[in-house]
Amino acid sequence: MARSRLLPDNFTLTLLAVVLTATLLPASGQIATVFEWITDLAIALLFFLHGAKLSRQAIVAGAGHWRLHLLVFSCTFVVFPLLGLLLRPLLEPLLGSEMFMGMLYLCALPATVQSAIAFTSMARGNIPAAICSAAASSLLGIFVTPLLVALLMGVHGDNGSTLDAIGKISLQLLLPFVLGQIAQRWIGGWVTKNKNWLKYVDQSSILLVVYTAFSAAVIGGLWQEVPLVTLLALILACCLLLALALLSTHLLGKWLGFNVEDRITILFCGSKKSLATGVPMAQVLFAGSSIGVLILPLMLFHQIQLMVCAVLAQRYAKREDAPQIAAA
Repeated sequence: MARSRLLPDNFTLTLLAVVLTATLLPASGQIATVFEWITDLAIALLFFLHGAKLSRQAIVAGAGHWRLHLLVFSCTFVVFPLLGLLLRPLLEPLLGSEMFMGMLYLCALPATVQSAIAFTSMARGNIPAAICSAAASSLLGIFVTPLLVALLMGVHGDNGSTLDAIGKISLQLLLPFVLGQIAQRWIGGWVTKNKNWLKYVDQSSILLVVYTAFSAAVIGGLWQEVPLVTLLALILACCLLLALALLSTHLLGKWLGFNVEDRITILFCGSKKSLATGVPMAQVLFAGSSIGVLILPLMLFHQIQLMVCAVLAQRYAKREDAPQIAAA
């Protein structure tokens, strides 16, 4: 029997298992230090492989559609933060100040890459534009997200400087990506050929960061600070934020006269937030503090957006009035 798309995937179940493990067996002392070193290396490898995997030809193919990309970037880095601020009077009393900061951090993040492209393809949208837009959003986020975090949350990195935070993120995330792009000439074919098992590098790095972060948070009393009622309220808050983001991207795409394929791309690229980028970035931006509470909204939002977008993509795929889109 086929597995329902509304059910959590294997990675999400593994993620929940890691959170449970961190709750019962948190890393501390020297063990936590070792995990932090391993996590940093895994994140560098992750972005190196992303650089080696992402085709420059694919980026160039969709780069000319500047109106679509401008709208996607506006939804990702302007509309989302505005929604977070507008919801503040409702969500901050409901969630508490620290958890609401996690919602604001979620709003400041770039879009996903893999799932945005996958859902656009499933829904028969503009695939080349989705590839270019999602990839550019991820790279822009390295510079834009620290600025938004400083603006929305008043966080400026370890040394009180937003430029320091950008520099640290560039060193830990952008530099490996650029090295991967340089190495693509020699290893790009191998990475593409082995992408089915290399995805576990992505997943393993996220799991390592989540375990390390939640271990520190549990030792600091995370679950005493987040009772069940607050957790349920957080789920509702994530659902509300996603609903408003989907409505905004849909209406803006329609009002600005984009065709249905472009509107699909705008919907799936402009309404999603990246767990793969957000978790490692939090490790850098909020170094020295417990990030468990800050990334909890992102983890919940990630799963909710996957389930909702899977349903939407299937509905778009069944439309009768749109032409078939050739494979990218």
